Amino acid sequence: MLKPYQQEFIEFALQQKAIGFGEFRLKSGRVSPWFFNAGRFGSGGALRRLGGFYAEALAASGMAADCLFGPAYKGIPLVAATAMALAERHGQDIPYLFNRKEAKRHGEGGMLVGGEPKGRLVIVDDVITAGTAVREAMQLLASTPARPVGLLLAIDRQERGAGELSAVQEVERNFGLQVAPIITLADLLEYLAASGKHAEQVAQIERY
Repeated sequence: MLKPYQQEFIEFALQQKAIGFGEFRLKSGRVSPWFFNAGRFGSGGALRRLGGFYAEALAASGMAADCLFGPAYKGIPLVAATAMALAERHGQDIPYLFNRKEAKRHGEGGMLVGGEPKGRLVIVDDVITAGTAVREAMQLLASTPARPVGLLLAIDRQERGAGELSAVQEVERNFGLQVAPIITLADLLEYLAASGKHAEQVAQIERY
């Protein structure tokens, strides 16, 4: 059963057209009948509200975090918004950091920007399809003193990974990360079916 914040997130994402239906080629090469685009939360107010949903999902997961990491590029505004929401709504003022796509060769240099990577680190991203972005983030973080413990997502697409396991199951098994999405695909389908407005889309997603 959907929690109130999950239902509110779905309604908000549909309103912002962040959840779309049609034919979309994913990063994994698969063609999907639906897509989530975090870039549609394109205003300060929308991003502020989105960060609140991420903070709620982290609190609901029971994970303790000493710092947050957002993979470039989409993860950067997401991790910043989440950190602000945690401070504002949950009284948790913890550091956040993100990476550059290329190492800076002047100033302080390096690949990481922001707070100090330390203790229990939670990665903040939009979706997980094949787990490629997570593997890249884990390689980047391996040289830091932080210990990645979790992955905070907007949506778990519940896609198959490189093998027979789902991408989430592969992340959990290969990296020992706890995955905490705001919603899963099953949650989205439950909401759409209950609304009675998206019967065709629900059928296409279920066939997919």
